[in-house]
Amino acid sequence: MPPEPLRRTPVPTGPGLAFEQALWQNGDFWVAGVDEAGRGAWAGPVFAGAVILPATEEISTLLAGVNDSKLLTPLQREKYATLIHGIASSWGVGQASVEEINTLGIVPATHLAMKRALQALKLHPTHILVDFIHLYDIDLPQTSIIHGDGISLSIAAASILAKTARDASMQELDGIIPGYEFARHKGYGTVLHQRCLEKKGPSPAHRIHYRPIANLLQNNPVSPKP
Repeated sequence: MPPEPLRRTPVPTGPGLAFEQALWQNGDFWVAGVDEAGRGAWAGPVFAGAVILPATEEISTLLAGVNDSKLLTPLQREKYATLIHGIASSWGVGQASVEEINTLGIVPATHLAMKRALQALKLHPTHILVDFIHLYDIDLPQTSIIHGDGISLSIAAASILAKTARDASMQELDGIIPGYEFARHKGYGTVLHQRCLEKKGPSPAHRIHYRPIANLLQNNPVSPKP
């Protein structure tokens, strides 16, 4: 179905339920917020979260402090992820692998991770709220919201689940492919990550079409080092 136009809404001090409440009033009680984590990283999978919150205003109080995952500390994200798991009517997490990112490209791979997060829900959503993008291959009513993770409580909750799941995955990857400090920088383009790449070259966990990695492979065309 054709996408709704992106909603440009002033970013409030914290995410609320304005979009959710409008849908609840129309009988859409299973509204799923969807967001991704790791789209801009140089290495590792991309993750997505999907969260359906109970259709009640008190959820704002129960989830007070939940916000865009990028604005929270790791300890806060872990705390809120546990809270969301217990309070949400349904939640799901999906991912797309580095191999899928390298084959499909990051945008289709991100959509795939979001689709898998939605498929992991135990409830079938009646409407989707998505941070910024539109999922063209999902045949469900949906609204794309610019800065959605700072506006919609459902999207903010999804961003936390996606981020905590991806961080755990990168910590695990650090033990599988040592020497790149994945547990510290989580695959993003930090100075530490750049130094590791200069020393060891790209690994099988790196996204070969991202410019910094592609440049390294072009200048030193050897197989990625394990």
